[in-house]
Amino acid sequence: MTYQKLAKLYDFLMEDAPYEQWVEFTESFLSKEVPNQQTKILDLGCGTGQVTWRLAERGYQLTGVDLSEDMLVEAASHALEKKLDIQWLKQDMTQLEGLSNYDLIISYCDVINYITEQEKVSAAFQRAYQSLSEDGIFLFDVHSMDYVQNEMVDQLFSEVYDQLAYIWFCYPGDHKGEMMHELTFFLQEDDKYQRFDEFHHQRTYPLSIYLNLLFEAGFKDVKVFTDFQTEPIDDLTTDPFGERLFFACRKKANTDTVNDS
Repeated sequence: MTYQKLAKLYDFLMEDAPYEQWVEFTESFLSKEVPNQQTKILDLGCGTGQVTWRLAERGYQLTGVDLSEDMLVEAASHALEKKLDIQWLKQDMTQLEGLSNYDLIISYCDVINYITEQEKVSAAFQRAYQSLSEDGIFLFDVHSMDYVQNEMVDQLFSEVYDQLAYIWFCYPGDHKGEMMHELTFFLQEDDKYQRFDEFHHQRTYPLSIYLNLLFEAGFKDVKVFTDFQTEPIDDLTTDPFGERLFFACRKKANTDTVNDS
């Protein structure tokens, strides 16, 4: 997926996204779980870099990775405007190369849901594991199964702005937790409206699948949170309710307690 023309409109359409909450969640987790503040962070699926530059402004060393060159161009433009030194790389997160010794890896805004084949999700987790330093942490979020099934599929969304309108239809795929997004945009250019279409494919999996893939990748200590909550859930045997599930995965547990439910 390259986002094509959507890259130019992405920040406008996402202006209400909870970027500050992602940043606050990240720092809250680090302050609780990491005695010495971590500084080297890899942002996988960074998009236009909204979370990336916010963390960079707080003094962390950031690398942003995305598959879309168009999105990276927008991200680099933001960083240049803010005079931030951030490394931007075009890579597929399921085939990461040349990246290692990161204290923290993040992947937010349901980036993992765009990896729709289980073996590729597994590959992404393995690459993240390999790119972490010893005792490093991988933080990511996904849409919950409940949210996809009850709030997204078979829904129609639309919005009209002064120079832009869109219609977004979300319909189910062949598997539970799979959804297809068909988006049609009408963008005013001079006195005419130009139409362009986008198709996005996402899939979420049951909690048990994510946990198994993470343990197989080598992670030993995995905590799960819902909707930016800072206390992990206790029951990992059933899928929790909420819009998003957050996973905090440590490469090497620094305690004798290992969560492998």
